Amino acid sequence: MLSVVVDQPQHMALQERPMPEPRDGEVRIRVRYAGICGSDLHIFHGYNPFVSYPRVIGHEFVGRIVSVGPGVDAARIGQTVVVDPVISCGRCHACLIGRRNVCSHLQVIGVHRDGGFSQYACVPQDNAYVVPKGLSDSSASVIEPFAVAANVTGRTGVFPSDVALIYGAGPVGLNLMQVLKRVYGIRAFITDHFDERLALALQMGAAEDEIINTAREPLEQALAKRGVQGGPTLIYDAVCHPSILEEAVRLSAPAGRIGILGFSNTPSAIAQQELTKKELTLYASRLNCAMFPQVIEWVEKGLVDPGRIISHKVDFRDVQGAFDLAERNPRLSCKVLLDFGAS
Repeated sequence: MLSVVVDQPQHMALQERPMPEPRDGEVRIRVRYAGICGSDLHIFHGYNPFVSYPRVIGHEFVGRIVSVGPGVDAARIGQTVVVDPVISCGRCHACLIGRRNVCSHLQVIGVHRDGGFSQYACVPQDNAYVVPKGLSDSSASVIEPFAVAANVTGRTGVFPSDVALIYGAGPVGLNLMQVLKRVYGIRAFITDHFDERLALALQMGAAEDEIINTAREPLEQALAKRGVQGGPTLIYDAVCHPSILEEAVRLSAPAGRIGILGFSNTPSAIAQQELTKKELTLYASRLNCAMFPQVIEWVEKGLVDPGRIISHKVDFRDVQGAFDLAERNPRLSCKVLLDFGAS
């Protein structure tokens, strides 16, 4: 089989690899689509501190179960499934209190162990969720980044009285917009420098006056102009430049909550007084904590459509071209999928 392997930073190639055999409790999947995430780009460039090389990357993927390992019901063969990449030990403190996504012995498929940028991949059967009827394979491949959005909204909570602000109309920010508008029905603003990305936000449910191009409008004035008095009560940083957290703390309403989704290692300069005087709460959010069933339920109810952020499907043999598209053409691309072909 062919796999996309990052041997070392800045070096990625298609390699012929042996067919993986499912171990106890595992299933082997014939991959159909796999999404390119910012973290895949970070692994390629050597910016991800958690990865070990060489690595078959990819943690957003969908496919069909073609064989099963010992202890797995053979009736699962033929199921179309989407994969939750979070593998936890179930025994550490984080797992015991229901926070398996920050397990002390966490393994992430596509980071700590080989992932879905391959014609075939083996995963634990409990991580393979049956795709809802009527959902296309390509849309199903985006359930994982949707679970990231579901996780951070679960962390912060969303109240009917909230006014939200999302920094960044990339895939996660756009998914957040869908969740906030279509699931919770609250007022939500989204910022970006690119009109093309903000146009996608309109498709996710944003109103015309809820999109803000910060290349043209200073954010604080834009919010005031739109009637936001006292600041947003709920802020999500889906860009994760250190200056954004500093601004978010300053703009937030009293008793506001701020959700942080990134892995920047550059410190933010935040005065403690800014947090305590408004009694703000910061919620860090990593990956997802068993959110796939929630997202699948939303899909089945017609509340969200994961596939709306897909902009391109590229043959996996042109993975370098797909990476270039995802990284260097933000005006043209949103979620880029690698197409592994129908089985």
